[in-house]
Amino acid sequence: MTDAARTETAPAALEIVCDESGYEGEKLVGGVTDVFAHASVRIDEETAAECITELRLRIRSPATMYKANHLLRSKHRSVLLWLLGPDGPLLGNAQVYLVDKTYFLASQLVTFLGARPSLTRFLYDAGRRTGDAEAFLVAANDFLRTRFRDEQPVVSPLDPLMPAIVRAVEHWGAGGQPVAIAHDRQTTLSTERVFTLRRSAPGFAGLEQIDSFTDQRVQVADFLAGVARKIASDQLKDSDDAEVSAVLRPYLDPDSVWIDEPSWTRLTR
Repeated sequence: MTDAARTETAPAALEIVCDESGYEGEKLVGGVTDVFAHASVRIDEETAAECITELRLRIRSPATMYKANHLLRSKHRSVLLWLLGPDGPLLGNAQVYLVDKTYFLASQLVTFLGARPSLTRFLYDAGRRTGDAEAFLVAANDFLRTRFRDEQPVVSPLDPLMPAIVRAVEHWGAGGQPVAIAHDRQTTLSTERVFTLRRSAPGFAGLEQIDSFTDQRVQVADFLAGVARKIASDQLKDSDDAEVSAVLRPYLDPDSVWIDEPSWTRLTR
């Protein structure tokens, strides 16, 4: 078969738009956020524009660009439920991958030390319960960041963005169609890292970085990532919004990095 014939028969790539919330690179503890959320959305520009227009009509804020915190205000609760519910544009067209960053660090530390897996829960619980244990995890995070940077300078095992993109490709390409990622701009998505992603996800057809200020599809992905991160973070603090958790549940990636806690069970069941 000629190269031209292969090109004609190759399936077109499915473009998926992604954005994240709570990303602090390899800093997993002692930072601003305790949860990382990565949203991947199958949406075209026309639908995204209609969605943003509808949100503006419902929220009526003079802000130039809407963010997830607009939707999370109590006075706009009905707007959030519409966006995530059956009448909104996202149900069946979006997925969100969550990472409990403390648990992710504890599991990476146990793997690095070659310790028994049961130690992960011990470290996780201790880190959330006492200041001394949290300080230990902060020090461990710094140590692993330096060690992994020396051993694996391109992609660190501590960076949750890379496995999140791989999961997006796996989810949307489950039927065999190649997946092209259009991602909100991230300085960490270097040419070398994108090349590594190609090797990690066979269905990965490429990555383009786009601007959330000019592409409304990214704004829609940002809404989902921001809302999911806030709801998941609240649950870690034993503060559960059952109604919002219920409409968020269908979007959650079952392979999210989370310890088996009652709050997570309520969110994903």
